[in-house]
Amino acid sequence: MPHEATLIATVAVGFMLAFVFGYLAERLRLPPLVGYLVAGIAVGPFTPGFVADGPIAGQLAEIGVILLMFGVGLHFSAADLMAVRKVAIPGAVGQLVAATFLGIGLSYLMGWPLGAGIVFGLSLAVASTVVLLKALEERNLLDTPAGRVAVGWLIVEDLAMVLVLVLLPAFAVLLGGHPLGAGDGHGAIPPAEGSLLLTLALTLGKVATFGALALLLGPKVVPWVLASVARTGSRELFTLSVLAIAMGIAFGSAEIFGVSFALGAFFAGVVLSESDFSHRAAADSLPLQDAFSVLFFVSVGMLFDPSILIREPMAVLAVLAVIILGKGLIALALVLMLRFPINLGLVVSAGLAQVGEFSFILIGLGFGLGLLPAEGRDLVLAGALFSIALNPVTFSLAGLIQTRIRLDGSPALQAFGKPRLAELERELATIRQRSEARQDAKAVELNALLELFPVLASVSGHELDELLLMFQPKHAAPGTKVIRKGDRPDGMYFISSGVVEIDAPERRIRLSAGAFFGEMALLAGTRRTADVSATDYCRFLVLERRDFDRFMARHPRVRTAISAMADERRRRNREAIEHAVSPLVDQA
Repeated sequence: MPHEATLIATVAVGFMLAFVFGYLAERLRLPPLVGYLVAGIAVGPFTPGFVADGPIAGQLAEIGVILLMFGVGLHFSAADLMAVRKVAIPGAVGQLVAATFLGIGLSYLMGWPLGAGIVFGLSLAVASTVVLLKALEERNLLDTPAGRVAVGWLIVEDLAMVLVLVLLPAFAVLLGGHPLGAGDGHGAIPPAEGSLLLTLALTLGKVATFGALALLLGPKVVPWVLASVARTGSRELFTLSVLAIAMGIAFGSAEIFGVSFALGAFFAGVVLSESDFSHRAAADSLPLQDAFSVLFFVSVGMLFDPSILIREPMAVLAVLAVIILGKGLIALALVLMLRFPINLGLVVSAGLAQVGEFSFILIGLGFGLGLLPAEGRDLVLAGALFSIALNPVTFSLAGLIQTRIRLDGSPALQAFGKPRLAELERELATIRQRSEARQDAKAVELNALLELFPVLASVSGHELDELLLMFQPKHAAPGTKVIRKGDRPDGMYFISSGVVEIDAPERRIRLSAGAFFGEMALLAGTRRTADVSATDYCRFLVLERRDFDRFMARHPRVRTAISAMADERRRRNREAIEHAVSPLVDQA
């Protein structure tokens, strides 16, 4: 095969097999993610037949990681996290620590060093956000208190894993590994304590500097850029700007600050998450995010050696026990210790009884640092495959236990944790009301715009959002000349409030709120033909010339309606000149 076709072959075969196995997994009522991993195994070096190019697949997977973390950042909600903080933060931290120790204990039994045990334990401790969200959506649990707690729990875990990905390279040599790209690390000498502290301080300093710049400058610069792009009305340009921001911040953070692509992409998503463009950015980037995420899981499957199931069947079962039983029971115990109901704990424990994308990123980093042996990587991948496949069964079992408690449980058990749950429900309701209030306010603004300017009635809701971005607010005091005769046309003026007077030939025209002016010169491509003065305190929404041309080109019905009104005004002006009508005419 020609060298230049290797990328095409890797992408094409990866997508085709991912589709086939993903569809089969869906038909078997398994998450499609299982099928993607199996597709990777099929094109990996450990199975016969076509073998995909490993380095190319790895770079495609890196793009998948960037887009995955960008998506995590986009869906990060500080308000939701604060609402469930009393259970999500201590629960997630406690579960991460306890499950990591379980993994370290299992690695000790297999004779691995401490560094391998830490990476192995952390890989088993963190669950998949993708799998959890899909499971909650399928069961209509996402907007329930239990679903919110589970998502908040995962957000805390994700944030902790971001910190681990940043710190692990700094501690790699101390834990028995080697720096990235430094070979196999045999004979590596652990750094002196001062050197380690200096490295750690520099690493944390770079991360803190990058985070401060991203969170201070990002909310000011990024929404402005997206608003400017949205005003163009070009969907593909807006999508390109979102991807450019995600990829650019991820790459720039790695090159300038030395932090991971994943951390840079996460902060890019966080910067966008609180803006008015977060939902549109998420929707527009979702297809590419899904596509490259599939390639990420395929590339992870390529690393898996299926012979581990024959060589170490008991170790695979032990890993599954840690993931499903160990993590599930730990999460349930922590929820009960925090005095929340058992039903909530069952949903959380079922959702966390699997491992996913962060585990894959972590084992890849641990393997690259020489901390984790190939056997550990295969065990984590085997645990991921089976735990994700068994996750629907875990949820079903949790549902059966909930039903049994509801039917046969003691009143004390059923009432346990209700006060804390009621408090949580109140906080979530408050957040929901604020969100609905913001949406209602925007809807009111759009409805008021349509009521004030009926000529815009043919514009859809999404396009009205773009129009609101195009409008430039302008004010004028009484006596101010808004437009001068002979000027070049600068834009079209929509009157929000106040009254203006147009000194047209042979007559004066008065326009009030709901009317517009300035369109005739724009449509004809001529200079202004009359003076326009404010006779009251006026507020305008101005559609500048460039935006006017773009908007009218995309909305011919609006252009036709405005052109018809402009033609009617020209006709009246001609009649006024011919018949010398009364000097002052009011127009609504």
